[in-house]
Amino acid sequence: MKSILVTGATGFLGKHLVEQLKASEGEARIRVLCRGASLWENDAQVETIHGDITSSADVDRAAAGASEIYHLAGVVSRDPHAAPLLYQTHIEGTRQVCEAARRHGVQKVVLVSSSGTLAVGREPVAYDENSGYKHEIVGEWPYYLSKIFAEKLALGYFAAYHLPVVIVNPSLLLGPGDDRSSSTHDVELFLRGQILAVPLGGLNFVDARDAARGLIAAMRSGSLGERYLLGGPNWTFREFIQHLSEVSGVRAPKMQPSLAMQLASARLLRRLMPLAGKSFPLDDVSIKMSALFWYCDTRKARAELGFTTRDPLETLKDTVEDLRGRRRA
Repeated sequence: MKSILVTGATGFLGKHLVEQLKASEGEARIRVLCRGASLWENDAQVETIHGDITSSADVDRAAAGASEIYHLAGVVSRDPHAAPLLYQTHIEGTRQVCEAARRHGVQKVVLVSSSGTLAVGREPVAYDENSGYKHEIVGEWPYYLSKIFAEKLALGYFAAYHLPVVIVNPSLLLGPGDDRSSSTHDVELFLRGQILAVPLGGLNFVDARDAARGLIAAMRSGSLGERYLLGGPNWTFREFIQHLSEVSGVRAPKMQPSLAMQLASARLLRRLMPLAGKSFPLDDVSIKMSALFWYCDTRKARAELGFTTRDPLETLKDTVEDLRGRRRA
């Protein structure tokens, strides 16, 4: 019987992946490695192993007998002070998964990274898997640097030990089920009327349900040692906000100041808003990131994996409905 290990299963993408594996893998044994409570503690289809992704013993115990590993465990943070946690989780966690996969002869590992390691620039250009890492752009942000290093580490295991690894790089994940607001936080801010200006750049986003299907396709037919960008539309932030306004009924901001003006205004609002008992929710990192273009060329995944995405307006509607439902609950 095939045994599948999923790390990071309780995250936004991980939950969708586990549910799709349960539906598509028949009699396969699904195992999840979790630090905290598992959503599947009483689910006969899913075995829960409690442990830490950076612990050699915990990962080895989880990987024993596994034929496939989906490695999603990670931390999402824009806080520069979170660098030690990000590096430890993403790099050391990936090292432990690769070592355990080698020891136990795992048939294939799918490592989930981020489109931001490759597909980001200062101009509206869609980058593909051959574009190279963007150290000069994301170098000040530990989240993306740690993801770059984790990718290099995994590809190093492929080159040195023939570890059967495939890397997938999803863009911004939207859709229902983001309990921790790890990806949908900025949409929530828009719904609250806290996005006061239109960012200068652009983004790519993908429905988490579609991305989960892309991970399964990468496991089934992804070429070893390759990367696959998983994304949807490339929209300017003005286009994104306008579409979000249409599906939510929330009025979109009109102003689009320069980056310098946005940063200066943010510093001022952080001083003034507490005087009225409020806080300004956007940090400088988020403002700087929104001035870039996070555009993806996803033709490789569509051609080699058969990757498809749903109507992006459906994703936006489902995201808005889910966030509003959580607010009412």
